[in-house]
Amino acid sequence: QEPRVMRTLFAPALVAAASTLPRRAVLGGSALILARTSMSAGQAAAADTNPDWPFKLGGPIVRGGEELMSQKAHGTTSTPVQKALRWNVERDTADRICCFNRHYAEYAGYWRTTNFLAEVPRDKPMVYYDSVSGKPLFVAPIGRSVDDFLKESASHGWPSFRDQEVVWENMRVLKDGESVSVDGTHLGHNLPDRNGNRYCINLVSVAGLPFDGKAEL
Repeated sequence: QEPRVMRTLFAPALVAAASTLPRRAVLGGSALILARTSMSAGQAAAADTNPDWPFKLGGPIVRGGEELMSQKAHGTTSTPVQKALRWNVERDTADRICCFNRHYAEYAGYWRTTNFLAEVPRDKPMVYYDSVSGKPLFVAPIGRSVDDFLKESASHGWPSFRDQEVVWENMRVLKDGESVSVDGTHLGHNLPDRNGNRYCINLVSVAGLPFDGKAEL
């Protein structure tokens, strides 16, 4: 049976768990699920395609200020998350994490309980859209295989993106590492490792559909 996301945001046990995970506290689970996916060898060669995306991809980190996360009509955003989100993610959870939260996250491994793994392309990069605004935030994988992207995400517990996979016109990183959209959506945190910046992102925050209503890029 798939684990369910708890409806209560700040349980005592959750706060205790938060102290052991820098800025990646658990939302909605009583235990961490440190998962690893098992992908067939040869399933995805380097997914380094370069379609004609209508945005610039990659580049150095772009910083933002606290004003991005000021209070608006709906928490830190002007509107709630979209009514229809991808991969069967839970909308109530997405709205809490995206719009009324600065530090907490979906529980580690949550993304594996959704339809994400069944739907992620094995032969090309996929665009990840803001669950509130529908603006593109990430494209992955770039410069690595789908296997590598999924294995790294499984190892850390959350979808993990690199600098070359960020649409910086729509994403910012605050002083404390919080990763947010330019419209105030909480996405996750930058937790660098020996390979550089690593953006550990809630799947519920990037499960949106394109804001212009056109087919996915």
